[in-house]
Amino acid sequence: MSLEEQVGEALYEVIDPELNMNIMDLGLVYMVQVKENSEVYVRLTLTTPGCPLHDTIVGGVETVLYSTDEVQNVEVDLVWTPAWTPDKMSRRAKEMLMF
Repeated sequence: MSLEEQVGEALYEVIDPELNMNIMDLGLVYMVQVKENSEVYVRLTLTTPGCPLHDTIVGGVETVLYSTDEVQNVEVDLVWTPAWTPDKMSRRAKEMLMF
């Protein structure tokens, strides 16, 4: 499995505690880049600005990615533009949350 695939799978392990769903299905991850030197850049947002759990979610991203053997460095960029909306969720997430 490539490092890109490992990173993608690992991000499904990060759960938004308020919604009890992973950040990938919620559509919170806007971009993932794996660079040649095993550095990973993740651009993500949260469901609302000022979310009190932002440290928990960013820390979860860092934890799962650093636990991936080949990852040497992780940069998480928390952004608010574009704003998150429920239409960014996967079909599975919408069904589970009854959207």
